[in-house]
Amino acid sequence: MNDKKIINKIRAIIIFFIIALVLSGITAFPIETELQILNNNIDLFPEFIRTWLADVYFAVKTTNTNFPFLSYGTDWLAFAHIVIAVSFIGPLKDPVKNIWVIEFGIIACLMVIPLALFAGAVRGIPYYWRIIDCSFGILGLLPLIWCRKLIKKLELINKA
Repeated sequence: MNDKKIINKIRAIIIFFIIALVLSGITAFPIETELQILNNNIDLFPEFIRTWLADVYFAVKTTNTNFPFLSYGTDWLAFAHIVIAVSFIGPLKDPVKNIWVIEFGIIACLMVIPLALFAGAVRGIPYYWRIIDCSFGILGLLPLIWCRKLIKKLELINKA
């Protein structure tokens, strides 16, 4: 594989990752509306998830009604996803020079797992939901590891 093909693959992976980060971030803004839609279609879910979704929707709706300023925290969560996505523009432009951003992303994805498992337990999040949260770290990890591998290959080609 020549360096042009490798660069194109690297860029495709990074663009995919940026889009995924931005989309996952912006979904935090309308969380009450999204939960309302899920609860309006609650019959589509298994019983054990129905109860959880109904509880979460009730909590978010009640909180937003009585203490709307608390949702500012999820606004910052959304913003953080978008800011992190922007950091991946560096490796999009120069993957070899900015491989550290890919490695940062790999570390961040790995850190999702203990956070979801331990903080989720402390906050009373059901185990199955913590596993779903862990899957986001794993799903982010896979393209980044592949991307890092391609960048290392590109680095070897450029040294030769």
